[in-house]
Amino acid sequence: MFACLDVDYSPTRTCAACVLFARWDSAKPTAELCARLDPQEAAGYVPGAFYERELPALLAVLDKLPFGVDALDALVVDGYVWLARERPGMGHYLYEAMQRRVPVIGVAKNAFADNDVALPLLRGESQKPLFVTAVGMDPAEARRLVADMHGPHRVPTLLRWVDQACRQR
Repeated sequence: MFACLDVDYSPTRTCAACVLFARWDSAKPTAELCARLDPQEAAGYVPGAFYERELPALLAVLDKLPFGVDALDALVVDGYVWLARERPGMGHYLYEAMQRRVPVIGVAKNAFADNDVALPLLRGESQKPLFVTAVGMDPAEARRLVADMHGPHRVPTLLRWVDQACRQR
């Protein structure tokens, strides 16, 4: 089982969503979960510490898994696992918070300055790449798996799905 995760936040609420899927080419999730945090539970934006804002919400939605994180083979997050060599991103902090039990793949839509480890990936007819980073697995394999995800567009179907799920809750 695999999962895509995303977080949406506003001044009044923070919502993390998780969509579960059984195959990399799945067009629809097998389940969808959501966790909401009150504004006082969510950290504000701190430059260089973006993970502090999203990590509590991601952990809250993973706590809702009926079978626990150990049943997952990989997590896909909207964002970076590595901002640069030896500079962890939000996905890496999630990996550490899960005690390195589940590989994490980061899929970022925008380039991060001076990132020397992200692997670019063109999908569909887009000429603008996604940027793939990973921890707990080979980054080239992570890029191949994201390339295999369902959807004709730049952003895979289930990453769009989880983005909408956290915004609509």
